Parts: sequence; structure tokens; C-alpha cells
Amino acid sequence: MNAPSGPPDSPGSPVPLLVVVDGANVVGSRPDGWWRDRRGAAERLRDRLAGEGLPGRPGPVEIVLVVEGAARGVASVPGVRVESAPGSGDDRIVELTAESTGRARLVVTADRELRRRVTELGAEVAGPRAVLG
Repeated sequence: MNAPSGPPDSPGSPVPLLVVVDGANVVGSRPDGWWRDRRGAAERLRDRLAGEGLPGRPGPVEIVLVVEGAARGVASVPGVRVESAPGSGDDRIVELTAESTGRARLVVTADRELRRRVTELGAEVAGPRAVLG
């Protein structure tokens, strides 16, 4: 996994790319039975992100997986911070994107409306294949 070379605020350290992953959308992009165990599917995605990072993106990354609904309560692990949205996952993703102005941001989702909302805030977007391969 790509990891920061030092604390983000230390002199000379690159600011990591913030990668915000729409957990429900990415998990739902593959018909593998995820609907029978939404929490387990979110944990598998989290573990994949922790192990593989963001393929094809050089440099340090900070990965945030946003979960909602039945997947709430999934724990963070080293390399992936998990945010349980209190309401709409899309709204939490927009909040995280807006709170992080001044740095590079990438939102991983296939949701058209969410893509529109975050690109208006200056974020890049990529589809689920960016993390699923």
C-alpha cells in the first residue's frame, strides 16, 4: 500500500492524495451476494483497500471508506479510515470532500449525482474499477 513518507504536516512531506470511497456504490457494483451481508462486504472492501491501496496512483494516499446503513460500525484498520455516515453516505462524502479543499482529492463512485457534486468542489472522480481492478 502507498503510505505517507512522514506526518502530513512535517516539512518536506508530500500531502497525501485523499481518496474517498463510496462503500455502498463500490460494493454494489459487483453482483457477488453482497446484499446478504452488507457489513461483511464492506469489511472485505476495507481489507482489500488496506492491502492493495490505490493501484496506479503513485505517492502517498489517505484512504477513507464511507459506509452507511447496515454496514455502519465497520472498524478502521491501518491504512483505511472508515467513516460511518449518520445519514446519507453521499452527503458525508460531499462533506469530507468540502472539508479537504487545498489538497488533491479523488472520490471513487459510479453515482452520477455524487460525481457531479464532488467535481463541483474540485475533486477528481473514478469508477469502482479504480479500486476493484
